[in-house]
Amino acid sequence: MSAFLGLVPQYPSPTLEPPPPYGGTSSKLRPLRHRRPATFLPSTYTPYPPDAPCPPNRTMVQGFEWYCPPDFQHWRRLTKIIPTLAQLGITQIWIPPACKASWKTGNGYDIYDLYDLGEFEQKGSRKTKWGGKEELQQLVAVGAQYGVSVLFDAVLNHKAAADFKEPVLARRVDPTDRRVVLDKKPTEVEAWTGYDFPGRQGMYSPLRWSAQHFTGIDYDDLRKANAIWKFEGKEWAEDVDEENGNYDYLMFADIDHQHPEVKRDLFHWTWWLKSQLPQLGGLRLDAIKHYSYSFVRELLGHIDRHVAPGPPGSPETWFIVGEYWREDSEFLARYIEFMHHRLSLFDVQLVSNFSRISLASERLQSSSTAGTAGGITYGSRDTDLRTLFDDTLCVWKPHNAVSFVVNHDTQKGQSLETPIAPFFMPLAYSLILLRANAGVPCVFWSDLYGSFGVTSNDTPASEDDASPRDTPRPDPQHWKPPMCGGQVLPKLMLARRLWAYGTQYDYLDHPHCVGFTRTGHYSRAGGAGVACVMANWWEHASKRMYVGVEHAGEVWTDLLKFCPGEVMIDEEGWGVFPVSARSVAVWVSRDAEGREGVDAFELDTDVYGFDKRQQQQVYESQRGPAVEEEPEDWMIAARGAAAEYLAMTGSD
Repeated sequence: MSAFLGLVPQYPSPTLEPPPPYGGTSSKLRPLRHRRPATFLPSTYTPYPPDAPCPPNRTMVQGFEWYCPPDFQHWRRLTKIIPTLAQLGITQIWIPPACKASWKTGNGYDIYDLYDLGEFEQKGSRKTKWGGKEELQQLVAVGAQYGVSVLFDAVLNHKAAADFKEPVLARRVDPTDRRVVLDKKPTEVEAWTGYDFPGRQGMYSPLRWSAQHFTGIDYDDLRKANAIWKFEGKEWAEDVDEENGNYDYLMFADIDHQHPEVKRDLFHWTWWLKSQLPQLGGLRLDAIKHYSYSFVRELLGHIDRHVAPGPPGSPETWFIVGEYWREDSEFLARYIEFMHHRLSLFDVQLVSNFSRISLASERLQSSSTAGTAGGITYGSRDTDLRTLFDDTLCVWKPHNAVSFVVNHDTQKGQSLETPIAPFFMPLAYSLILLRANAGVPCVFWSDLYGSFGVTSNDTPASEDDASPRDTPRPDPQHWKPPMCGGQVLPKLMLARRLWAYGTQYDYLDHPHCVGFTRTGHYSRAGGAGVACVMANWWEHASKRMYVGVEHAGEVWTDLLKFCPGEVMIDEEGWGVFPVSARSVAVWVSRDAEGREGVDAFELDTDVYGFDKRQQQQVYESQRGPAVEEEPEDWMIAARGAAAEYLAMTGSD
């Protein structure tokens, strides 16, 4: 909470004064903020001295989407593509929750048993939706063999699908302000809070969970009624996010992290997890805004002392990233400081900026059409590319930020859906993958391998009512191809692995056309560099940028082939780099080390076993008929615009 981190004074008691109004995001709960514009970052930035060794770039991939098919084959699927991911430069793979869920098709965020990794007959099957324990162990081992560390998605906030219900005294609280108790006297409710784990029978942990281990629940089985019930004698943790007054309670049976048996069992679980997966690389902590900050700090200390000890940043220590969904980067920066910089957080503000600016850019009108109804004219702040990194965690804590474009929570149909205009996707990925101070970039599964999306609007009332139609199947007719046909993002990832090193020079000097360069580092791909320029308007543009005198005389071409032609680097290390309308160009020396392989690389997106003919049919059916007046693909339009620009300027 803001007061706990020393950002603002503690809010008064709700009996004296109501809390500040909630406006949709928790950033609006704290009235006084410091915001840092993108210009806070230096325009010239050198991550490592030119004469010192330069470590390889880290890149994360989210190894799943919300709509992955429940075919129990996902661990095998990931294991099979580990060599390809390593080739693309992936160093970390974030896997879905691997613990037993409330039902065999559950994604794992509806967690049932932390100590069942697909080993025991519980909740409809031995395996989890993703596969069995042995397959998970093989995935972690193969990942380590290829230098791809596995991050385990740990759901420690709640439990679901209890084995039996218990009578509990509880009081209802206001769902919009959980500090406000609605009932003067406690009422006996029937709460699903009893966990015996009959399939496991006490193996690994003897703890049987009951109502004493939780603070509240959202369903009274006695009255068949939904409400947020706080158990008598329990209090919400005070050091949590202040959205809804106090956002300790999220869903299901809310875990009491202050209970000594709970704390002991969760601490023990991290040690046990390491014993079962010795080469595990770290954790992704789910929903950390909903449980005690002090508990999280204690947990991190326990992990560093007893689970994965080692010098900071060493391969022995776990990499830990938390999910704290809040558009308030100063707050997240303070949270990171409270955790002694021991964990990273996802850059929520950056994704929000991508969405806001890209969607506004869809309505951007050229100067000749200014005043068109519903349009936005040039120069509008809503479409200003120079503000993309304004107030982002990359600005506040670049070494503790994990940047991303889409994830399973923000993809279409999910609670935090954050749409990004299709034309903008390559621009966004170019920014997080090629820049020096954009944290650790995380590539989304669906942007590499496609998505199945929502196949049914029906939600089963219970696990007994669940049917195959309620979850996606590996059917090519339900599969949506990845962005840009699956071939642009891999090239950006390879560019990061090979050439995105050395000093960065920013050219954020125009609202609708910005660029940056990386000069390269002698220890990486022979010192080859990269120049990136992008535009969100309907005009061709170019940017004169410096790439280093060491590249004088080189001829550079667009790696993505969106922009034809060549750029000659002059004797002082400068070049004029064009870009097509509403596009991005990534310029690299045509003779750069590894360039031939990158140009020839084609990612096999068929991870579900479709044959090529089926995939091609899907592409054609989803593309639709071509329209003569407008190219059927925005990339083709971009290339055509670039060719026209080069002809006008006399460039080669």
